[in-house]
Amino acid sequence: MNDHRPVVGITMGDPVGIGPEILCMALSHPEVYEVSRPLVIGDVRVLERARLITKTKNLIATVNSPGAASFKPGCVDVLNTSRIDPDALVWGQPTKFTGQAMENYILTAVDLAMREDIAAIVTCPINKTALKMGGSRFHGHTEMIAHHTGTPEYAMMMAGDRLRVVLVTIHMALHQVPGALSIDAIMSTIEITDQSLKERFGIDHPKIAVAGLNPHAGEGGMFGDEEARVIAPAVDFSKKNGIDVSGPWPPDTVFVSALNGNFDAVVCMYHDQGLIPFKLIHFADGVNTTLGLPIVRTSVDHGTAYDIAGKGIADPGSLIAAIRMAASQAVFRMQSRNRRA
Repeated sequence: MNDHRPVVGITMGDPVGIGPEILCMALSHPEVYEVSRPLVIGDVRVLERARLITKTKNLIATVNSPGAASFKPGCVDVLNTSRIDPDALVWGQPTKFTGQAMENYILTAVDLAMREDIAAIVTCPINKTALKMGGSRFHGHTEMIAHHTGTPEYAMMMAGDRLRVVLVTIHMALHQVPGALSIDAIMSTIEITDQSLKERFGIDHPKIAVAGLNPHAGEGGMFGDEEARVIAPAVDFSKKNGIDVSGPWPPDTVFVSALNGNFDAVVCMYHDQGLIPFKLIHFADGVNTTLGLPIVRTSVDHGTAYDIAGKGIADPGSLIAAIRMAASQAVFRMQSRNRRA
């Protein structure tokens, strides 16, 4: 009998952060196995230490490939790609070796996804300083995965059951944002959002809102000209390309409209414009997903939480939501590919 649950590769993240703990806790929930076949890419001995701390009952088993995994509740299948001595680790204190290990987990998962040995990737949190200590040239997951998959254009979406936001600019100083906005950049984000909502969220006719940059969306140029100069033209060109998009909308009201069901996603001009309302609604169950990649990738929407690592009190809610969303996206993506075939 065919098993239609997608195989979801979950990277362990930072060995001294909360990643190993939330993994053990998330995979103790049988409902995760109802929608996916989870495969951890990480370190068996580190996970065993986390299992003892979290007092979860799962057996942790090493497998050599996705095909060798059991994918049954009660057993965490692990593709072991590092050999870290857990007795040498201190929670919350990364080293060169933990930095190297966490990058290797990610690259291994990407290779598996590109070969279609797994249907999606879920990433547990990593630390930028730890990556640097390990010699990585990347600042985080997104840049690393985009480079490894040869993806020049991508976008960050934060998604929950009630609200989805997509960012035109991400990690930059606020004073740099106006200069980084362009018609092409906004159009690209709108297009990637539209395509992803159709192919990965199963929304046949998505409605997209675009937020303005300035208060009241510029108030006719009174508070800035970015709306008239770059945002409105990007919206207009996108409409001509057949996308159901509108804006620029005043940033202080557009999210309420989206929460009321008028839009499937809001394209935001900068990081906090989108993430403040999103985390107000979805602080515990929000999911970070990278749009535009040739593979499905979701992530928790929080960091390594070094301050509580090793205490067994981390909340696995965001990871459970990320696994469920990765599985859902993988299914919709396969259905979309089958329709086009």
